[in-house]
Amino acid sequence: MRNYSALWRGCKMIEASQGILAGIRVLDFSRMLSGPYCTMMLADHGAEVIKIEGPEGDTSRSNGPWRADDTHHEWAGYFVSLNRGKKSIMLDLKSEDAKAIVWDLVRSSHVLVENFRPGVMERLGLGYEELAKLNPGLVYATVRGFGDPRSGESPYASWPSYDVVAQAMGGLMSMTGADREHPMKTGPGIGDVFTGMMLAFAIIAAVRHAEKTGCGQFVDIAMYDAMLSLCERLVYIYDMEGKVAEPSGNGHPLLAPFGVFPACDGWVSIGVVDDAFWRELVGIMERPDLLLDQRFATKSGRRAHAAEINEIVSGWTRIRSKAELLRLLGSKLPFGPVNDARDIFADPHVAARNMIVEVPHAEPDLKGWKVAANPVRFGLTPGVKLSTPPRLGEHNGMLKPAKPIT
Repeated sequence: MRNYSALWRGCKMIEASQGILAGIRVLDFSRMLSGPYCTMMLADHGAEVIKIEGPEGDTSRSNGPWRADDTHHEWAGYFVSLNRGKKSIMLDLKSEDAKAIVWDLVRSSHVLVENFRPGVMERLGLGYEELAKLNPGLVYATVRGFGDPRSGESPYASWPSYDVVAQAMGGLMSMTGADREHPMKTGPGIGDVFTGMMLAFAIIAAVRHAEKTGCGQFVDIAMYDAMLSLCERLVYIYDMEGKVAEPSGNGHPLLAPFGVFPACDGWVSIGVVDDAFWRELVGIMERPDLLLDQRFATKSGRRAHAAEINEIVSGWTRIRSKAELLRLLGSKLPFGPVNDARDIFADPHVAARNMIVEVPHAEPDLKGWKVAANPVRFGLTPGVKLSTPPRLGEHNGMLKPAKPIT
């Protein structure tokens, strides 16, 4: 393993309790998944994230699931997973007093995140232009289904949108599934999660600009746009070949053998992307005849005969267990078993990378909650130790005149 100590000599290690984003204050008006996922990424690395919630709280508080010992349904898994390490202030934003509190908080904040439909914050007197007068360095970041009119007036701007709508309109569902007659959404809420990830990147870029110039700015991401960006393949295929990208099931439109193949006790994934991996696979399969078959000698040839070659590989894998295939193929070529939650919890990679972590319960005598860890790792600045998600309005007591950012 490479020794990085020489590269880091003279660098001061930031304490693990601080995180790389320590000192950045984020006002989080978002709810459900896209915005909270974004601000979770920031909080996990040290940003102070203050959720501004209405009297009913973030909708995800009531979405479940709940543990058997949570008889009052206070700690929904949906909320716990996305809102660890944040603070909560409960405000009725229709109240003039509440608006005054927000204005005061804005003066001491670096970032504001919201995912209302266009015009909602403006009607409350909390739009970007008004808040920028209070804090010119404020980065005001939004997630909307179809974007904000400030950066492009969409004909769908006023439409409500959730993950399934973004996946449908942005092209993902048209490329996913067994065939065109059965479009399929992905299991996780990619329309929300990917958009939230992109917004986190955009926020850090804008904060860096604000630190250099003193000027904040409006940042806007549309869920539709994020999904189109994710589905970049459909653009160049249509542009270059005039073809509409279609669902390829568990295969790949350009490569073979590539995709999910049956085992006698489940499924495995194999991805042959070049001739060297093809030769390796054929050798392990003990099928030298396939190397002599000119139809399969090149990537373009294998692509043209994808159905046949995928069936040949399937015939070989389906009589073997996942464990046997792991022994034969693991480390030799792109390969992995199809894991479910049980497999992931038992996987040594997950343990070695500490990718399932525990958030402490608000009641010290109760067991904490397991959540997926933040996957971003920094050599000098570890992420913060995860803390309990907030109860609704738990931090209203912190309200006091804010010290403006200078």
